[in-house]
Amino acid sequence: MKSIKEAGPLKGKRVLVRCDFNVPLSGDTITDDYRIQRTLPLLLYLQKEGAKVVLVSHIESEDKTLMPVFKYLREILPMFIVYSIYDKSADNIFENLKEGSFVLLENVRRYEGEEKNDQKFAKDLSAFGEIYVNEAFSCSHRSHASIVGIPKYIPGFAGFLFEDEVKNLSKAFHPPHPFLFILAGAKFETKLPLVEKFLNLADNVFVGGALANDLFKAEGLEIGRSLISKGKLDLSSLLKNPKLILPSDVTVENGQKITVESPKSVSPQEKMVDAGPETDQVLKQKIKDAKFILWNGPLGQYEQGFKEPTFVLARAIAESAVETIVGGGDTLATIRELGLFDKFSFVSTGGGAMLEFLANETLPGIEALK
Repeated sequence: MKSIKEAGPLKGKRVLVRCDFNVPLSGDTITDDYRIQRTLPLLLYLQKEGAKVVLVSHIESEDKTLMPVFKYLREILPMFIVYSIYDKSADNIFENLKEGSFVLLENVRRYEGEEKNDQKFAKDLSAFGEIYVNEAFSCSHRSHASIVGIPKYIPGFAGFLFEDEVKNLSKAFHPPHPFLFILAGAKFETKLPLVEKFLNLADNVFVGGALANDLFKAEGLEIGRSLISKGKLDLSSLLKNPKLILPSDVTVENGQKITVESPKSVSPQEKMVDAGPETDQVLKQKIKDAKFILWNGPLGQYEQGFKEPTFVLARAIAESAVETIVGGGDTLATIRELGLFDKFSFVSTGGGAMLEFLANETLPGIEALK
């Protein structure tokens, strides 16, 4: 996998950059610009080198527009937007693009060929560049045309953020010890291989959030109306592993009533929605003992307002003096809300991509650049 700095002189060259500008919006207002900010060093480098830059990204679903991102970037860089790659009236923009200037292509998921990795569509996209740069690590677990298709037709390179993600997340494969891995959120069916892997690599693996509900059920405990994964999972081997740590108390919801109790005391009418204060104390001690911490996912139903135990966890990790790597959408929302972004060694832009990379040590987007 080559770095963009190995691409040779860029002056006057058309450089096609796959970015991840899939940022949260409130109306037309960007509410979290972290992914854009992390991409800016590459864009400023390409501008300084005199490249003619074409930016490709998606945003949410196919009916959404990148116009808020365009307006944001236009304040920083000389920027044009093209609404369709098949619009011949836009040819003039590309033909007259000056060195150090940028064109943003509208939401790439508006094209059916993107998610299908249609080779004609990938070739059509590749025509906009002489070289390709992947700066969208957070999308690189997807085998989409703009991730894995384009590098078949033009030389592919890794961007600065992309390299940074691979370098830092790879530290989890050979970490200092004691190593504490904290994994929460939902969808155990996709995260089981990750838990199995890190029970071998880490000294302690804490599993929280809805993932813990699956393990409580496997233990034979009553889980009431709590969220669990779809399908049948054999988690018996995990439960026997002494490295596994589960919440020692849980916050439960029963109608309008919110209480904290032992996982062994949940009734059929109740729903586990968060960890409890005792769990936070257990985690605080493990954090104190650790030399390396990897954290992904909130301890509770963050979007429903169950945040406090996750806030306590975030503060405890931020205050530790050890190497810390964190990632995941709600995890980033937590540390932004608390103003703790600069308190962690590395904050990944990836959610699913981070977890898949940790599980497999590669991604389709990485393989496409080799």
